[in-house]
Amino acid sequence: MARNDERLPDVSDGRSDQDQRAAPRFTLLIRAAKLIIDDTREFLCIIRDASSMGVKVRLFSPLPDQYSTILVEMSNGDCYPLEVIWKEGEYAGLRFVDEVNLEGLLDENSGAYPKRQVRLRVQLDAMLHSGGEAVSVGFRDISQRGGSVACDKWLLMNELVRIEAGALPTIYAKVRWRNHPHYGLLFEQTFQLDELARITAPLQPDEGQSGNIANKLHG
Repeated sequence: MARNDERLPDVSDGRSDQDQRAAPRFTLLIRAAKLIIDDTREFLCIIRDASSMGVKVRLFSPLPDQYSTILVEMSNGDCYPLEVIWKEGEYAGLRFVDEVNLEGLLDENSGAYPKRQVRLRVQLDAMLHSGGEAVSVGFRDISQRGGSVACDKWLLMNELVRIEAGALPTIYAKVRWRNHPHYGLLFEQTFQLDELARITAPLQPDEGQSGNIANKLHG
């Protein structure tokens, strides 16, 4: 159960007591998710409270002041449109735009990717060391335990590789799947959630770049 000092204003936004009672609040000690801003920027967060009306999240970086859309994506791939109701320090309250099945929201065993860790889309160049060679690769996404890269060199299944990038500590990983030139890597050492959040937040496009990318995607 949440401590009293963690109970910030809820996401009801003036709804009646009867409406609030009809949407019981569940306290989640930790549930990793990501907020998707304008379909282009992705930031890790932790859902601390959830009801059928909305969620309270812990943020690792400030929400942008200007945006068009915000989605929360759960680890299983399910997405829910949101609107920001309040922000206070590292917490924010967000209300669901559409009606939500709370049981489905909380069920990590359902969805397209049950029990999968949250993955963030990133654009990050790195050097991959394999068989005495160093080749350029580009990260396509990353999670606490792994990531996928684009690599021109053919890599072997279960091959141990070393990856170096300015934004990341040195990573040792094994190749878990391949669809050349794309490869899935399993890291030998797991990132802490807050560590990965701090690493990936600066890799997201800024507000101006985000608008340009969104226009290209939807143009």
